[in-house]
Amino acid sequence: MIQMHSLIPSATVLRNGAAVILIATLPAFAGIAVGQQQPQPPDAASEAEIKQFCSSIADAARDQRYLLQKQELEKLQADVDSRISVLETRRAEYEDWLTRRNAFMKKADEQLVEIYRKMAPDAAAPQLAETDVMLAAAIIMKLPPRQSSLILTEMKPDKAAAVASIMSSAGDPTTSKDPS
Repeated sequence: MIQMHSLIPSATVLRNGAAVILIATLPAFAGIAVGQQQPQPPDAASEAEIKQFCSSIADAARDQRYLLQKQELEKLQADVDSRISVLETRRAEYEDWLTRRNAFMKKADEQLVEIYRKMAPDAAAPQLAETDVMLAAAIIMKLPPRQSSLILTEMKPDKAAAVASIMSSAGDPTTSKDPS
């Protein structure tokens, strides 16, 4: 009869085999027992997180950049508008000055100037002193310089000064209606 004893492995052999199997599978079970997952490569996880983070803030960053650019453009537009306003004001002042100068020069009609040109300075001075200061200045400006100076010499000093002041401002393009 065959002995059962030889077919059944001995307890020592079974114990040693179980220990070897247990030691071989221990690292796999140890990670699960502690609550750890299978380790992933560190680059794959962090790279995916970085892509997700960047894609989630890309729209907000673009919107902020556009907002800053829009604010800068609005500042530049306001600056350009203010400069245009100043230029328009200066142009209007120049056109006003030119219109007043042309009207001033027309007051001294050629025929009237010719009459005063033929008069003696001592006779013309009292008459021009009694006329409108603007008209007197316009007439005197159209006379020859020598005759103009003689007429101004014959006039009262305050009237001559007013006429000379008008004559000097008529020739000055920087003169504006508003002296400020």
